[in-house]
Amino acid sequence: MKIAIISGSHRNNSQSMKVAKHIEATLQKGICDETWLYSLAGNPLPLWDEGVWDGAQHWQDLLNPVREQLQSCDALVVITPEWHGQVPAGLKNFFLLFGKNELAHKPALIVSVSAGDGGAYPVAELRMSSYKNSRLCYIPEQVIIRHVESVLNDNPDDNDSRSDPYIRERLQWSLNILAQYGTALKAVRDSGVTETDKFGNGM
Repeated sequence: MKIAIISGSHRNNSQSMKVAKHIEATLQKGICDETWLYSLAGNPLPLWDEGVWDGAQHWQDLLNPVREQLQSCDALVVITPEWHGQVPAGLKNFFLLFGKNELAHKPALIVSVSAGDGGAYPVAELRMSSYKNSRLCYIPEQVIIRHVESVLNDNPDDNDSRSDPYIRERLQWSLNILAQYGTALKAVRDSGVTETDKFGNGM
């Protein structure tokens, strides 16, 4: 099983990337066979334009390597910071650029990151608006990491003694569930019932 980890922050050296690296290390300890970590730091994906639909060569050159990685994955972890109560624009753009051919009927775990007491709004936003045409299947579990600067740090002295063990355990538990969904939904995809030329978009 191969699991993709999407770090949705545009910022370099972000807390989202710190969380992504911890998740990657956790997955590699027997939860899955392979991981692929993709960061949106530095905005590697330009904003969507019609060239994506028209098959413009510069878009093909940029997107095809990412498409191939996503197509080979069985499940995803989507990490989003909360910026002004929202999902960052680059992560929303990701869901415009990649859709059913890469993501359909694959399970995903949302991990929301907040510097303070927030983190719930991005979860609601992703569940509401990022799955319709991509047909990505968000699992019921989610993890909201509040006061992220005080957890998952390499130096134990930088971690809150109560929150850090809880977040580590909660992440491991949720990732194990995600992996089981990955196994189950592969059977759904392999069955052929999801194939359709008639219903290209969700309702």
